[in-house]
Amino acid sequence: MIAEELWDLTNGASFVSLGGLAPGVDIILKLEGLNPAGSIKLKTAREMICAAEASGRIRRGSELIESTSGSLGIALAIISAARGYPLTLVTDPNTADRTIHHMRALGARIVVVKERDANGGYLQRRIEYIQNRIAQDENLVWLNQYANPANVDAHRKHTINEILDECGTPDWLFVGAGTTGTLMGCVEGLRAREAHTQVVAVDSVGSVTFDTPPQRRYIPGLGTSRRPEIFVDHDSLMKVLIPETDTVRMCRRIAAERGLLIGGSTGTVLAAVAGMADRIDIGSRVLAISPDLGERYLDTIYNDAWVISHLGEQALDPSVPLAPRFLTDYLTLGVARA
Repeated sequence: MIAEELWDLTNGASFVSLGGLAPGVDIILKLEGLNPAGSIKLKTAREMICAAEASGRIRRGSELIESTSGSLGIALAIISAARGYPLTLVTDPNTADRTIHHMRALGARIVVVKERDANGGYLQRRIEYIQNRIAQDENLVWLNQYANPANVDAHRKHTINEILDECGTPDWLFVGAGTTGTLMGCVEGLRAREAHTQVVAVDSVGSVTFDTPPQRRYIPGLGTSRRPEIFVDHDSLMKVLIPETDTVRMCRRIAAERGLLIGGSTGTVLAAVAGMADRIDIGSRVLAISPDLGERYLDTIYNDAWVISHLGEQALDPSVPLAPRFLTDYLTLGVARA
């Protein structure tokens, strides 16, 4: 394939079989990190910018601004550089230094918000900064991934169709909940196809998206300190929270056992799959979405000193059992236990 534009190389048909997490279960991992932006956010960025251009929100002289923990920022910086749009990315201290260097290298202006919000995170403060900026500058266009329906459309139109076209209809689909664009897009896409897939929404302990108590978090990607406007809590969703210590253990396990360096969001999703292994029927087909790979986490998740200082030595102990927190009663969903 010779692409007309760099962002057309989304590489949405990359899947790998991942045995060992749930005996007797066919687990397929959708690798979204094999594109020029290194994450699933390339589809989100492309859809939001194209929608804004089509509607006339982006016009001559426009400058873009967005809140990001890293992956979307890189994707937006790639497209903005090619389109000639000045771009400001608002992030926080949890974003890895190498990710910030990456965004700057692509020409983005970086603002790091260091004041925590009422829920112990940074998201609300990042958004407040943007709101103040756009109130002062009419040329600034905030794409707002947390409320933008184009975020959902990207995955309704592309991600879920890539899954169904390549793998057929899975029995289970595990999706991380960050902005919830991927999650909501997959849910809408499955409903449109009338697919009988059990969707598991996976989030980090300390995130407030599922109306659970806030707690300080250190790994970017999943989780929010403010519920995204695009999230709709369907009764059919199964919801699971994963401690960040489990995220670290799973990332390191997959690297050691499979030679695959996965990102924090992927580790969180796979920890949910492994934590539910005894609840999934033998012979089921399980598909998990891997939003990114692990190069951006070399200084954090894969760095012993960082893990010990932020999460404690127990996060490095592979013998500690996984501790997923289930927020949904399986019986109310009609899901059979293995």
